Amino acid sequence: MAEKVYLVGAGPGDPELLTCKAWRVLQSADVVLHDDLVPEELLRVLPPTAQAVNVGKRCRAKGISQAEINALMVQLAREGKIVARLKSGDPLLFGRAGEEMEALRQAGIDFEVIPGVTAALGAAAAAQISLTDRRHASRVVFVTAHREGGTGLKNERHVAADTTYVIYMPGNRYAALAAELQAAGIGAEIPCVVISHATTKDETIFHTTVGQLPDCPAAVSPSLLVVGIVAGVPANAPSLDNNSSSELDEELLQLALQHPYHDLHGRGGVE
Repeated sequence: MAEKVYLVGAGPGDPELLTCKAWRVLQSADVVLHDDLVPEELLRVLPPTAQAVNVGKRCRAKGISQAEINALMVQLAREGKIVARLKSGDPLLFGRAGEEMEALRQAGIDFEVIPGVTAALGAAAAAQISLTDRRHASRVVFVTAHREGGTGLKNERHVAADTTYVIYMPGNRYAALAAELQAAGIGAEIPCVVISHATTKDETIFHTTVGQLPDCPAAVSPSLLVVGIVAGVPANAPSLDNNSSSELDEELLQLALQHPYHDLHGRGGVE
């Protein structure tokens, strides 16, 4: 059998959100190297013949290094085993897949990437948030609160009013994130939502604003933070094309128009 490793997206947590192709690959795998954040419910879909190995790396916790994971994938593939590297969400989004693909290329090991539903989309669906609601947002930015050299927010400046931010791995650094968001030009009154364990039985959703974010109760990992006008739009909000706009719609419109960079960018927060 040809040496091959599958980098598989596990999705946001609900086993039913695993793609058909991901499920098929997992059913044929000899060894599944999975992230620590892959829930137990999802691991139950593995066949009894598959060896499940937790290679997760949690913040501030000792565990297997990335170099060791890379070496293990290569070793198992060369032993003729079908290897599935099961990564939460989508493998190519904040999942170190770039480092793993590079290691496999250097070792001459063939590999295939199986996409998965990323956490941002699972969380947005759970909270009923349209990340690019055309009435309020024309762009969405995925950023991680944990990266080499600091948070990805520190380089954000002159944020347009019609931007939705999805912040992966916020931890409980709410005060620091609120300060960084406001330093980037996002007002204290802008709505935001903290979503923990999206799409699972342990899911929690907490609505707040950027200014009140430091008072948010600690969320259990994995969690993410959605920031933007769309985070404050209720599921039953009428379209702004209608004459009978709700009081909240009017308030959101005014917030967008008052954004400090609205005129600078020549575009409004609401169409």
